[in-house]
Amino acid sequence: MNRTTLSLLAGTAALAAVTGFATLSSPQAATTAGTAAELPVERTSLLCPEPSTSEVAETSYTSFTPVTKNTGNDGKAELKAAAEESGGQNQSKNKARSKGRKKPAKPVLTPKEPGTPVTGDTSGGDAPALVGTAEGKFAPGWTVQETTEVAAGAGRGLQGVNCSAPDTEFWFPGASTAADRTDYVHLTNPDDSAAVVDIELYGKDGALDSSLGEGITVAPHSSDPILLSTLTEEKQEDLTVHVNVRSGRVGAAVQALDDKLGGDWLAASTDPAGSLVLPGIPKDATAVRLVAFTPSDSDADLKVQLASPSGLITPAGNETLHVKGGMTTAVDLGDVTRGEAGSLVLTPTDASVPVVAALRVVRGKGADQETAFIPATRPVGTRGTVADNSAKGSTLSLTAPTRTATVKVTASAGSERGEAVSKTFTIKAGTTQNVEAPTPTGLKGTFALTVEHVSGGPVYGARTLAATEDGVPGFTIQTLPDDRGMVAVPEADEDLSVLQK
Repeated sequence: MNRTTLSLLAGTAALAAVTGFATLSSPQAATTAGTAAELPVERTSLLCPEPSTSEVAETSYTSFTPVTKNTGNDGKAELKAAAEESGGQNQSKNKARSKGRKKPAKPVLTPKEPGTPVTGDTSGGDAPALVGTAEGKFAPGWTVQETTEVAAGAGRGLQGVNCSAPDTEFWFPGASTAADRTDYVHLTNPDDSAAVVDIELYGKDGALDSSLGEGITVAPHSSDPILLSTLTEEKQEDLTVHVNVRSGRVGAAVQALDDKLGGDWLAASTDPAGSLVLPGIPKDATAVRLVAFTPSDSDADLKVQLASPSGLITPAGNETLHVKGGMTTAVDLGDVTRGEAGSLVLTPTDASVPVVAALRVVRGKGADQETAFIPATRPVGTRGTVADNSAKGSTLSLTAPTRTATVKVTASAGSERGEAVSKTFTIKAGTTQNVEAPTPTGLKGTFALTVEHVSGGPVYGARTLAATEDGVPGFTIQTLPDDRGMVAVPEADEDLSVLQK
């Protein structure tokens, strides 16, 4: 093997260890490399959207990195405020939301060691978006949770979101431009150059006329909240938002605020796929609405099943869902869980067509209702983590849609005091279980929950965080996809046969 070939393999392996996204998986790579080693990533970036414009908002941030072997002793993690205004060519209506603000003090988060959460908080409506970077021992599985309590007004209740990695494409089924909804798509650019973004909206009849969503410039190191109702004149109850980045990369999340039903963050659905799992529907949900979309020209026909504690069941009257190509489809499932833990499983009835989906979940009755969202998500994979748990207000839901699986659940040390505790659970095939997750011994403060796959089929997870204020059942739901803290780095061996090809 010549020096160029050896340098290429070594460079690719180094890139994989740094980014966590690059792997060698081609047949040629397999023939010239030994067994791939699982190594921890060395750098992780996370973006937290601007939490709220409400003056009565109370926001907390929780940073956590699970303990990972072979990371060394060096590293750091930090969150920095993005610029207050993004400039560029964005519409003045969207800029007006940030105009004239004072620069707030950023939450102070100084992680000391992996395995122990660190928290910070801020009040009011001036908190900026945050750009975070973790390196070395703090990078693998780094998780930051943003949780906001809003006492009154549109979106009142509990709003939570996992700060996410920058990317170039996002799908958000479940957004709305209805009269009682105020939805923003937050775009955060962590890089030194501007990002150019297209926002496409798809309703029940297909793409909406939205020329104002084309070529939006997000300035370097800045964040821009785009009000969806400024992009189209159409009022539609159910929309799918497609964020496509022409150049650069951004973080994206949709903030959905309802005048009567509270509100929450809508995280991006997993990439379009033929089969989807939407885990962790609260057992006391009073209304569940499924919103689905296919970017394909072909229609998708899906079998709808609920993974309950006793197995897979078919919701009466909603056995299948027909999704027309390029159109958003929504269906009300009512109180589908009927007092039990549940997860929705969507599979093709015939030919597989890629689909994205999300659930809008409502708890409470009458004037005391609150909303959260569950997007279709990736399985836990090797490991998934969710931060900002409390001893009484957190519910961990796990589902194994195809085969029985065993997982290990670890409650971290407390943010102020407490020692980590682990428990092992077996989830039977086709079921969802609200497991009795452990809590740290001698807990004071909040803690993180880390789910590790031990054996069996794929497992999907979600955490519900609840906090009732003045009789209003505030809650928020975050899924637990694989944290991508480990990356496969093949061992390169010399293979002189490549010189003969």
